[in-house]
Amino acid sequence: MKIEEGSLTPLYQQVMEDIRDKVDSGKFAPGDKIPSESELSQAYSVSRITIRRAVSELVDDGYLVKRQGKGTFVCQRKLTRKIYQKSEIQSFTDTCAEDGRVAGAKVLGIETVRAHESEASFLGLGEGAELVHVRRLRTADGVPIMLENNYFPLEGFEFLLNADLSDASIFDYVEKRCGRRPRGDDLCTLEVVRASPDKASELNVAVGEPLFYEKINFTDQDGKPFLIGKQYIVCSLYVFNI
Repeated sequence: MKIEEGSLTPLYQQVMEDIRDKVDSGKFAPGDKIPSESELSQAYSVSRITIRRAVSELVDDGYLVKRQGKGTFVCQRKLTRKIYQKSEIQSFTDTCAEDGRVAGAKVLGIETVRAHESEASFLGLGEGAELVHVRRLRTADGVPIMLENNYFPLEGFEFLLNADLSDASIFDYVEKRCGRRPRGDDLCTLEVVRASPDKASELNVAVGEPLFYEKINFTDQDGKPFLIGKQYIVCSLYVFNI
């Protein structure tokens, strides 16, 4: 994977997400020994300090395990329980309104990024395809609740690069521009991770505090691949009603 200098996403997190993508896709199977720090440093063209932090985060999140004198290995695959959602999806803005709170959205950045292999596969894109990454901090009555990362194919969603998405529902905005909206019965995975220093600072929580990591492959009302959402949510401030 080509690491993108100057991206909104820190280098260590880009490495972390790529390794996690390889674990989730089975390229790194349970029990496999991953390459050494030196080999990963060369492969990603980043420092060993960056690699060390990415690996440490993945160890904390239960993806990797270090064995003294032997190296770093892929953990056993997490048990996945299927829970079927209702046929509608509720945006963060609608969730706040229903609870009598005011939803807020602070744009942290909008950029183009290269799609991971699994992302390109879901969205039906070719190798090396680019995505629009919209990164926002979502609040309820001014309290930070969620770090929102939404990834749209660049083609057809170029308008997002110059969009004003402050204090707005991105689903409503996109629907007004192109008539597409998530249909609600999409594949969603949910797990608990620890807040890294960066995320802890943005969400105003302690380092290591539990966060929900929610990943959704959204399709639109016609069942066509639409976008990918990767959200980090403060566990102590959020309840899922499935």
